[in-house]
Amino acid sequence: MVSERAALSGRLGYKSCGTLVIALLVSLLFVAPSFGQNQTPSSPEQSQDNGKPKQEVPDDAGGPTGDIGPYAIPKKNPETPPPPPPPVTPKKVEGMPDYSIKVNVPLVNVDVMVSTKNGQFVPGLKKDNFRLFEDGNPQQISDFSVTKAPITAVLLVEFASTNYVFMVQALQASYAFVNTLQKQDWVAVSYFDMQPHILVDFTQDKRALYGALNQMRIPGFSETNIFDALYDTLDRLDRIDGKKYIILVTTGVDTFSKITLDTMMKKIKATKDVTIFPISVGFIVREWCDVNPGQCRGAHGIGIPVGRMDYLQGDNEMRTFAAMTGGRAYFPRFEGELPELFGDISNDIRNQYSLAYHPTNTKLDGTYRKLKVQVVAPDGGPLKVKDQKGKEQKIEVVSRDGYTAKHTVD
Repeated sequence: MVSERAALSGRLGYKSCGTLVIALLVSLLFVAPSFGQNQTPSSPEQSQDNGKPKQEVPDDAGGPTGDIGPYAIPKKNPETPPPPPPPVTPKKVEGMPDYSIKVNVPLVNVDVMVSTKNGQFVPGLKKDNFRLFEDGNPQQISDFSVTKAPITAVLLVEFASTNYVFMVQALQASYAFVNTLQKQDWVAVSYFDMQPHILVDFTQDKRALYGALNQMRIPGFSETNIFDALYDTLDRLDRIDGKKYIILVTTGVDTFSKITLDTMMKKIKATKDVTIFPISVGFIVREWCDVNPGQCRGAHGIGIPVGRMDYLQGDNEMRTFAAMTGGRAYFPRFEGELPELFGDISNDIRNQYSLAYHPTNTKLDGTYRKLKVQVVAPDGGPLKVKDQKGKEQKIEVVSRDGYTAKHTVD
């Protein structure tokens, strides 16, 4: 009985298995068409072809022809050379410094003082009021400003055993200059006889300046070596940045300097940003000696005979030094002139016009270029200046005579 049940169940199982196979085949017949349509999706363009031939991918694309897929890989062109390799960066050698080339475009700065004959500063001028020439060629002014800055100056005083009146006037002039200083000013004091002597370095303390002048009581030598002292002072000022001034109080006579006038002129030409204001002393004694030549044992005094031509030569040299650097030379005759005189100098230094330009001649060949500055009306005509009473005043334009075009080392 068991065997009959087993045989029956085996027949039923086979029959049921066969039934499942038949059902599976029937389902595949209905599902297969939809699966095939999902593999090749139809687009609106294909549905609108209406039996037209399908567009094929060109043969030169290098890919398979016919509507096989949406992308075609182009063929490699054997004639196109490969891209060049990237540039090789040189390896830095240890211990080898890096070098770079720096090109400086020349820029020349010119300070200009514009005042009336009475020494009054002329305010309100504009860039268009100035005409600038280098070696006779007009230059384009690139920068323009009105400066009113503190003073950085050296008071260089002649102090030798020559003539008592000269020494007294030199001290009087020095004290008058210190009286005009302001809190922000930096001033050093030096005197010279056979050689220069620094009494006090740059300071803003007026008491230190007065104390330095008080030391000049008994001179040690009778020589007045102006060129040596001025050369040394210019050399020291080269190390200081910015605009500097030298107030040179002297008779103008050089006795035994090692530096010659020609060397002195070259030094001034090669110096930048320094303006010299010479103040002559002893003028009244010189005039008296001109009238009474028999009573003067050499107007310069003890031991060193100095004649009228020596003073005239000294005056011309002081005027030249001032003109070359954009300053003025003063020749006061009386002590009462000194306060007003130094007031003019202070006014000139604190109020001036600063011009800057790129020269048309860009060669830095070491030549000396002559400068000329003119002040005109906006229309190019002569500038007319009137005082408070409406009276027309003549103006003076003071600037440095020139500069040396040379390379500078930073």
